[in-house]
Amino acid sequence: MSAPTFQVQGWCPGALRPMMSGDGLVVRLRAAAGRLSPRQAAGIAAASRTHGNGLIDLSARGNLQLRGVTAASHGPLITDLRALDLIDADAAEEARRNILVTPFADAVTDALAMRLAAALPAMPPLPGKFGFVVDTGAAPVLGGIAGDIRLERDTAGGLILRCDGAALGAPVDAATLPAVAVALAEWFVAAGGVTEGRGRMAALIARGVRPGGALAGRVAPAPALPAPAPGLGTEGALVGLPFGQMQAATLGTLATLGALRLTPWRMLLVEGLRHLPDLPGLILRGDDPLRRIEACSGAPACLQALAPVRALARRLAPEVPEGRLLHISGCAKGCAHPGRADLTLVATAAGFDLIRGGTAQDRPDQTGLAAEAIDLKGRF
Repeated sequence: MSAPTFQVQGWCPGALRPMMSGDGLVVRLRAAAGRLSPRQAAGIAAASRTHGNGLIDLSARGNLQLRGVTAASHGPLITDLRALDLIDADAAEEARRNILVTPFADAVTDALAMRLAAALPAMPPLPGKFGFVVDTGAAPVLGGIAGDIRLERDTAGGLILRCDGAALGAPVDAATLPAVAVALAEWFVAAGGVTEGRGRMAALIARGVRPGGALAGRVAPAPALPAPAPGLGTEGALVGLPFGQMQAATLGTLATLGALRLTPWRMLLVEGLRHLPDLPGLILRGDDPLRRIEACSGAPACLQALAPVRALARRLAPEVPEGRLLHISGCAKGCAHPGRADLTLVATAAGFDLIRGGTAQDRPDQTGLAAEAIDLKGRF
């Protein structure tokens, strides 16, 4: 295969360390435990309009990204967000706070997440994308979401700490969780999990390396449920965002309906809401065709993208059969969906490549397809 045409940054944007994109700086907010009060959500919406271009992304890690920020508006934006208690003391603290908490967290899970967060300063230096998953609600739901160190429940309801990619985890309790989490992170570094500042737990486990002693995995996690669909539930109303993006006005209106929980499924949970909000730009049905497609920002919003992708994604979505997945990527990096898809279309300098049953970085089955000529008939 030819050499990659994309650049791997090796780190994720933050609020204090934003990343330049095709439409300005991307400022990522890591809301504590993935929750926003109505005041915080309304304040973010206002700040996005004032200091950015009014577009807000919801990432696959359950973080909000404000787009279109400039070098001149970044400082005033941080001032406004700091007043909402959304900014860390410094960029290093912000980068460490990479904890994804189940959107269906109960009080016990919230307390566990706080214990884990309190242990972060004791962690060794870890790669920028290294993260933790806390999936200890009434039912596990984050099984399909990557996370290097996972706090989960076993089939009897006990707590385990599991390396991503390993079948078994080590038993812990609320008291021992911080120390064991730090020890597991230290083991990851000592075992050679980091190379040139990068590395993921699943890759280390795939090499056959396993922790021993008290860190050794010996308990299986409870089976995870499938990712939920938009709709009403016990906790409130789940609403989807096409390609994980919304206008600031949408967030501002949702803020008037209740507190929000951010999810890794391109959906927001409006706490306590007993009806689906009739707002433009939301996905409210599980069978909406846009839920069968993943698409990145594409050109010109992404500097590495070689073509626009979202107009093509909207056109092709109705052609994707239920239960199948189409991934359209602006380059071979495949940010929107790093995993396999039934079909993947990758923008190149010569058109789009088509890949069956693979990732954006796999060898294509067809090359040089013109965007306007692509259809999906007979391809699934």
